[in-house]
Amino acid sequence: MQRRQFITLAGGGAVLAATAGTVLANPFSSAYPAEAVAAWQGPAPGLDARRTALSYALTAPNPHNLQPWIADLRTPGQIVLRTDPKRVLAETDPFGRQITVGLGGFLALLRMALAEQGIGCEAVLWPEGELPANLKAWDDRPVAVLKLQGASKTDSLFAQVLKRRSAKVAYDTARSVPTEALALLEAAARPSDARLPQLQVQSSAQAERVAAMRKLCLDSAMAEINNEPAFMESMRLLRVGPAEIDHHRDGISINSPFVRAMAAFGMFDRTKFPQPGSPGHKSAVERFATHANTAMAFAWISGPNTRTGQLAAGEAHLRMHLRATALGIGLHPMSQALQEFPAMRSHYQAAHQLLISSAAPTEPGPSSATVVHMFNRLGYVKEAPQATPRRTLEVVVRA
Repeated sequence: MQRRQFITLAGGGAVLAATAGTVLANPFSSAYPAEAVAAWQGPAPGLDARRTALSYALTAPNPHNLQPWIADLRTPGQIVLRTDPKRVLAETDPFGRQITVGLGGFLALLRMALAEQGIGCEAVLWPEGELPANLKAWDDRPVAVLKLQGASKTDSLFAQVLKRRSAKVAYDTARSVPTEALALLEAAARPSDARLPQLQVQSSAQAERVAAMRKLCLDSAMAEINNEPAFMESMRLLRVGPAEIDHHRDGISINSPFVRAMAAFGMFDRTKFPQPGSPGHKSAVERFATHANTAMAFAWISGPNTRTGQLAAGEAHLRMHLRATALGIGLHPMSQALQEFPAMRSHYQAAHQLLISSAAPTEPGPSSATVVHMFNRLGYVKEAPQATPRRTLEVVVRA
């Protein structure tokens, strides 16, 4: 699902950063504002069962941290999950597949959080029809209606919900990921709802395969970096500095002192596409190269490209990430090669051949064809990454 800090500028700038301290709060701290990451502290006291569950669901992984969910609580005893049609990625996710996968993670986490309170639910998917392929035709039709009823068993993975982080950092190349751990990740990524489509979950730490996947990651990242519409879509979602991060609480957050100083002095123009060779372009390439070349294993999820299949992939990804958290393994989606815009087509085909030994669908968009939904790099981190900002419960609830 996002690429936090991939634009971080490299180099010196101590004098500039020190000068910027006169205009920036906490100039030498890269920590996000506490209010922006408050969701990771758990629900506020005194909330009812539905809002308590939603407080946990807010932390679900999602592309570019767009948080495209709306929770309608206007009918007692129900939670209606809708999508916000304005929170989409028109350039890099032109058919809304990644967004729908993100909604699947939210839905799964919501059900887990209800079960943690001893509450069962019946989920009715797409009661008014599936979201169309054309993003311009998206509306707020229900993705699912959850009818709270009966009791439910708790899930041991729930203990990891508030600890989960997307590890968009360099991994320790001196530590391999054991095959036993990969088997546990695969086992965890099984949809709990038998009505959801069956998925294939695979992984590898084999050196030759990992090398090929590292190359796929970097090649597809370069295709995105060098494509102006795709790259600028991410640039528009940059949140630089505490004020922007706290105000938006979504998108790609950057709080490094150097970039904040550059922005404060008007030296970081987010409205212009960085040309090859420029500091911004070099920094993006270096960051993606670091991510790709330190991956110690990969795990991927494939299945039907129906809207329900996409929801199932979101649940599987969430469960895999929670298990990785329990095992102390860093996990980071590398989704570039799975994007369906024209400039990525050759890498999209290569990803399917490499990962599932099958040709990618010739016609893009939702269908019954099998596609790779998630592609995650794995490894051990030396320092735990920060939790990403989240919008408040009040913003996403309709009551």
